[in-house]
Amino acid sequence: MSIPGMPGPAGVKAPKAIGASSRQFGDRAFKAIATAAGSTIVIAIALIAIFLLIRAVPSLRVNHVNFFTSAEFSTTDAENLAFGIRDLFMVTVLSSVFALLLAVPVSVGIAIFLTQYAPARFARPFSVMVDLLAAVPSIIFGLWGIFVLAPNLEPIATFLNRTLGWLFLFKQGNVSLAGGGTIFTAGIVLAVMILPIVTSVSREVFRQTPKPHIEAAQALGATKWEVIRMTVLPFGRSGIVAASMLGLGRALGETVAVLIILRSAAKAGSWSLFDGGYTFASKIASAAAEFSEPLPTGAYIAAGFVLFALTFIVNSAARAVAGGRVNG
Repeated sequence: MSIPGMPGPAGVKAPKAIGASSRQFGDRAFKAIATAAGSTIVIAIALIAIFLLIRAVPSLRVNHVNFFTSAEFSTTDAENLAFGIRDLFMVTVLSSVFALLLAVPVSVGIAIFLTQYAPARFARPFSVMVDLLAAVPSIIFGLWGIFVLAPNLEPIATFLNRTLGWLFLFKQGNVSLAGGGTIFTAGIVLAVMILPIVTSVSREVFRQTPKPHIEAAQALGATKWEVIRMTVLPFGRSGIVAASMLGLGRALGETVAVLIILRSAAKAGSWSLFDGGYTFASKIASAAAEFSEPLPTGAYIAAGFVLFALTFIVNSAARAVAGGRVNG
């Protein structure tokens, strides 16, 4: 029997921590795997950007018009390329922002209803129904938009054009209102498409509101709306911003539904909701079958690079805003 503080019997070694080396190896291996997994997305984004840039530069060098300010997009003659993104940028931004303005208030209202007002037995199936809306294919939304929604929107579009036509957003565009192939119709369809995304994220954020905050507001005699206004909405503000930007990114890149709805036009005209035209994604999709020669294809890749950069900037800005809200 050894006495504490005294050396043990000769030849007896102090016991080592059991499994210490194996745990250290496991920690290092897990750290390496996690780092590799986290780096994958960064590397993928960088490679995509490099690929787009390399394929776009040759076409940009032989472009005969200003890439950023020209409304022309002609790639039929490989030796006389003339392509610009002014109208593509305008239609993309206008339709996406219009969709966001429509979808966010409705989505936040649905999220508040499901988390604060609806009984549990009703909230669960209704939440599933809203989430399943995201599973509807884009082509179905496009067909619904042009054949069902557009005819029913014509009286509303005509009224807005006649009443608010003095405002640039509602003045007569370059396509007929009767056909419904306008940014106005496309924006409403996009709003329906991004509604489940914004609703789902907002709902989960609202559910995380600390119970002590809600109980403290109730103890002070706050009404239901005051509790929501003072505790739920401030706590979920960063989540709403993140959800909105996620929905905006979805709207910016939507292709099939917009391609079906929007009527092509030589020029988008002005910042009117009753214009037609192409978005970045729908323009690229409309010409995908003609990607046979490098230079004309590079013109569309250049447009795709701008869409890539625009989406990246939007999501980075959302991350910065959301992070600032949380830290504040």
